[in-house]
Amino acid sequence: MKSIGRELRQAFSERILILDGAMGTMLQRFKFQESDFRGERFRDHARDLKGNNDLLVLTQPEAVLSVHRDYLAAGADIIETNTFNGTRVAQGEYGLEHIVPELNREAARLAKQACDELFQKTGRRAYVAGALGPTNRTASLSPDVNDPGFRAIDFDELVRQYKEQAEALLEGGVDILCRRLCLTRSMPRRRCLPFEPLRKSAESKFH
Repeated sequence: MKSIGRELRQAFSERILILDGAMGTMLQRFKFQESDFRGERFRDHARDLKGNNDLLVLTQPEAVLSVHRDYLAAGADIIETNTFNGTRVAQGEYGLEHIVPELNREAARLAKQACDELFQKTGRRAYVAGALGPTNRTASLSPDVNDPGFRAIDFDELVRQYKEQAEALLEGGVDILCRRLCLTRSMPRRRCLPFEPLRKSAESKFH
């Protein structure tokens, strides 16, 4: 059986692969309200959840799945997981740090399901990219104009958070990991670092 890594390298050598488009704007079409974001599970959560699109993989999975299906039907070869804000620091804005591993695994599972459905129906292979967003904090700038040396988060903490997210995405079945939107020059480095310890565990899949 050909590994995903070899399969992807061969595909890239033969043609241009099409990446899907934005997830957030597609989800806006559903016009979800606060109760839709909460679902039954988070009905009594203490903070507002409207706008937390990543949470929809748990509370409105069919909507997320339909977006994946639409992009695949339009010809996408690679679809990204709905995990742009899938780190503890980002989910902390909503008081949902504890669901980060589950959220990433489920997002990967939904995207993989859409790809599997496509293959069963058409025989066309598509791939899942685990999306890692920039977080809502930066280790390069101070959020306080009166204290330029202050940092709301440090480099090591960001590395730990990206590692947790990457591990959960891989557990959920993503084929590749995709960095999304770098706000500072240090971001690519800290998002690459967590992948190093994962290489051995993912070796059989990606090589």
